Amino acid sequence: MEEKNTNVSQTEENPEQNSAEILTENESTTEAAKAGIKTAVPKWLIVIIAAMAAVIIGLSVTLAVILAGGKTVDESSSSQSGTSADNSESSSLPQSTQSDTSTDSSQGVVTEDGIILQYSVDNSWGNDGNLNYGVQFGITNNTNSVISGWELVVEIDGLKGCEGWNGTYSQNGNTVTVTNAEYNGDIQPGSTVVIGCNLNTDKELKINRAELNKTQCVVKAGNVNQNNQNNQNANGNGTSEADVDALLERSKDGEQGDDWLHTDGNKILDKDGKQVWLTGVNWFGYNTGTNTFDGLWNSELKSSVKAIADHGFNLIRVPMSAELINSWAAGEYPKANYNNAYNTELNSMNSFQIFDYFLKLAEENGIKVMPDIHSAETNASGHTVNLWYTDKVSAEDYYKALEWMAERYKDNDTIIAYDLKNEPHGKPYEADKAAIWNDSDSANNWKYVAETAASRILAKNPNVLIMVEGTEIYPTDIKSNKDFSSTNDDDYYFNWWGGNLRGVKDFPVNLGKYQNKLVYSPHDYGPTVYQQPWFEGDYDFDSLMRDCWQDNWFFIYKNNTAPLLIGEWGGFMKEPNLKWMTCMRRLISENHLNHTFWCYNANSGDTGGLVLDDFSTWDEEKYAFVKEVLWQENGKFVGLDHKIALGENGITLKDAKGL
Repeated sequence: MEEKNTNVSQTEENPEQNSAEILTENESTTEAAKAGIKTAVPKWLIVIIAAMAAVIIGLSVTLAVILAGGKTVDESSSSQSGTSADNSESSSLPQSTQSDTSTDSSQGVVTEDGIILQYSVDNSWGNDGNLNYGVQFGITNNTNSVISGWELVVEIDGLKGCEGWNGTYSQNGNTVTVTNAEYNGDIQPGSTVVIGCNLNTDKELKINRAELNKTQCVVKAGNVNQNNQNNQNANGNGTSEADVDALLERSKDGEQGDDWLHTDGNKILDKDGKQVWLTGVNWFGYNTGTNTFDGLWNSELKSSVKAIADHGFNLIRVPMSAELINSWAAGEYPKANYNNAYNTELNSMNSFQIFDYFLKLAEENGIKVMPDIHSAETNASGHTVNLWYTDKVSAEDYYKALEWMAERYKDNDTIIAYDLKNEPHGKPYEADKAAIWNDSDSANNWKYVAETAASRILAKNPNVLIMVEGTEIYPTDIKSNKDFSSTNDDDYYFNWWGGNLRGVKDFPVNLGKYQNKLVYSPHDYGPTVYQQPWFEGDYDFDSLMRDCWQDNWFFIYKNNTAPLLIGEWGGFMKEPNLKWMTCMRRLISENHLNHTFWCYNANSGDTGGLVLDDFSTWDEEKYAFVKEVLWQENGKFVGLDHKIALGENGITLKDAKGL
């Protein structure tokens, strides 16, 4: 789920401090001891001392056993000390939701007997009295019997609303009831079914109780064990080994190196000078800890890629973490979570090979790919971290991830572009922890970092396009506040995370001899994500242009400085969001702005997706809306491959006339 709220302060939390009492040995000595005088100790005192020592030793052993054996349910859900750096902008997560929300696969393993409801807060936003939480629930069946059909009842303090996926949801006061979807009704012993929802409450999230089929659940905060149910569905060791080399062999229908693109003014052109239109979609999961695409717990990778191509999307933006890429580079392959029974050919592959297999499938279907460093660390909420580095993943680690990808895929023109970093952001009060844009070499200067990252990519592969997003803030007076030293909000223009490219006027990105590889890539969203000032009153297309788009990024296109690619836009097909979406679609259509719609995933909490909960059935209403801004000629979708047509309903770039 993506949260884009920009005008509410993000709270940085400190780890809980332990206050354990430190016992020190008594350093005082008696005068007799100092003088070396020998003293006698009565036998009865020796016996008492020995008995006390035995008791102390026994207690110590017992304590060690308890600590080794783990905490009780109540302890694990109430004494949380660790927090990830990905909490919401608006408020701290309640303490009971902070632990184990990272995507470390070693966390969140449920061992208690009975029915366990484990939950993680992937995101939160809003203000006091109107708080929103993106929550994942894992229903684990730790009994000896199969659960066939289920109804989950959860009581939540101050519940105002709930929208969810992977089940049918209803609300009655503080209670939300979820019944199973057709595809997840059976929960095998030892298996987990994962569902998710957006909760709206009037206070900090507190889950009071939960029942499954009228049986009380043990409720635990922590990382949800993704898709264990589906992994159990696999044939296990009985699955025959696939020929991975054959599966990864690239299509013989394609031609390597003929699909690289470049820019000219505000246009993107192919090798022959034909103007192209990148009209794509986002599909996340390689950033969340799934270590492949989300949704493969309900769907098949091969048919999903084909469906995207058949529906006319010629580019897939793939959010990834720098941490995962560097793991691959080091020969380490975190487990990919998917439905083994649906994706049997993946069972012989590690997560890195699955990504290569995806590239092969994309090429076979005429789709191009754009990796996006969505977060430094692998974490479903990693995108909420301001910068491209953390205490765990350094700036150099970030550069190396991009560099390794560029080297690895320099001879594969399925990857035609790199989005350097998703949504750099930060507010004035955060000082050097906020992303800025000027001509300095400061560690938090996104312009400088973008130029450095681009140079390292282009040194490995000079053919790819470079997407540079914006920041969140920019000074209203760049002369007096060039160093971003002011912490006063009134001294800054605000926009969506990644959406503020005002700095391009004063400090344009300089790629030197590779300037014709530069594309600026703002993000823009509607009022259901956050009620920005420009949505107040009776806004329309003209007011949006005047109050937001023109000065934040559209001037780049208007002045013929560089092309634009709207890296994220989208949302629910309802008011007040639909009005904004219609205006954005008009802007894209009238100017042939390149774009990647957010998103394919059904589990994007604040926008929804192009597919429904089963990740196979398309939302026809939303698709029909987006279809109007997909590149088409004579009723056929136009791909970006010169040799391979885009799906069943498309043509090659060679056969297209161009814009």
